[in-house]
Amino acid sequence: MARPTFYELIMTPSEIGKLLLIIGIVIALLGLVFMLAGKFHISWLGRLPGDFFFQGKNFSFYSPLTTSLLVSIILSVIIWIITRK
Repeated sequence: MARPTFYELIMTPSEIGKLLLIIGIVIALLGLVFMLAGKFHISWLGRLPGDFFFQGKNFSFYSPLTTSLLVSIILSVIIWIITRK
């Protein structure tokens, strides 16, 4: 199987437009999820075990490690379901 050439990898303006539209829809859906999470008091999101919060005298540091992994796994499964043949 031959490798694709550089020109075969370039997206057309129509494909770029579709990609940007899909990204915008995904961002809007994520915003809706966060709005509903606040309304229905889903307070565990961002406070899972493994989400680190350090507060010092003059600074605070928050790293939502477990939440990021959970969101990554969920999005990976959704993308896998959409793109499988």
